[in-house]
Amino acid sequence: MFARLPLARKSASRLFAFLSLVWLAACDVGGLVAPGQNTGQTINPNAPVQVALLVPGGSGQSSDSFLATNLENAARLAISDLQGVQIDLRVYNTAGNPQQAASVAAQAVNDGAKIILGPLYGEAANAAGVAAAPANVNVLAFSNNPTIAGGNVFVLGPTFSNTANRLVSYASRQGVSRYMIVHGTDLQGQVGRDAIASAVRNNGGEIAGIEGYPLSQAGIQDAAGRIAASTNATGADAVFLTAGVNADLPILATALPEAGISPSSTSFIGLTRWDAAPQALALPGLQGGLFALPDQGQSDLFESRYAAAYGGQPHPLAGLAYDGIAAIGALVAQGNANALTKQALTTPQGFQGTNGIFRFQPNGLNERGLAVASIRNNQVVILEPAPRSFGAGL
Repeated sequence: MFARLPLARKSASRLFAFLSLVWLAACDVGGLVAPGQNTGQTINPNAPVQVALLVPGGSGQSSDSFLATNLENAARLAISDLQGVQIDLRVYNTAGNPQQAASVAAQAVNDGAKIILGPLYGEAANAAGVAAAPANVNVLAFSNNPTIAGGNVFVLGPTFSNTANRLVSYASRQGVSRYMIVHGTDLQGQVGRDAIASAVRNNGGEIAGIEGYPLSQAGIQDAAGRIAASTNATGADAVFLTAGVNADLPILATALPEAGISPSSTSFIGLTRWDAAPQALALPGLQGGLFALPDQGQSDLFESRYAAAYGGQPHPLAGLAYDGIAAIGALVAQGNANALTKQALTTPQGFQGTNGIFRFQPNGLNERGLAVASIRNNQVVILEPAPRSFGAGL
């Protein structure tokens, strides 16, 4: 039996809009530390562990202030859930600014922080990682930008590579082998394109072709004929889209079938959350396609607990702060002085978070357990649930 979900909730519709906040151009900090070096401070697991939380407060933007409060609330909620672990949480405002992020990261290190949680924006997270590296302090950034990961910086945000690997792995088991990659020509589209291409290769698939389009309605419509012709000529089994549901996806989902791609014979696969806007569920081109979702049971549980504690629904990114504290707490609870080192953070069994299981990889990226979903009769249908432990197949 397929599990059916209701139309997207309000939090899901907010998710797409806010995820773009973490994508800012950044320089790679991975070169600061030798690739195999076990970065991180040692701790006294029998004493309170000082954790610095870097939030985007102080920018003068109400959205940053709201997010800063939500991140701190979620972190404190996670601390209240820890058993036998004491966390000394100290909050620092970055104003969403790289220079201030570097300054407060250095201040946090001088204040005795053993690990830094945050910040959010890519450039600020990059700057904080640079500032903390000489002191050998690890940074668990809220960003999902893969270019800042590495060395002492780990990203908590969901990544395109994780989603692409999950979907290609599933599709390959259903007999899909040839993929046409269709992407926007902006930064996110290019990063998504590369993530999909890597996932296809890693899973033994074949890239039938790669087609880009400018992010405008006219540009997409002009490109649709070319994309359709290339897809049909190459015999692609699936079209893997980087498009977002609140931007280019609705145009593509209409224009590509009109240009000659039949979704019934050439499946559409999406790198983004198709359920983030209820109207997308009615698009004919998306019926029968594939996309990925986090563990909805865990997401619902966190949202209800946050609302009970603070009187309102959490910001869509607030759970990242909870996840960071949960990971830190789980490691410290083991009583190991090296609990916050790179070797400990990258434990294969991972952690339980607000959206299900997750773990950090040695390259600074993360892997999250995701469900595979489809749209059938304008409803979200779970085809394969999110795994509850690593090793169960992602």
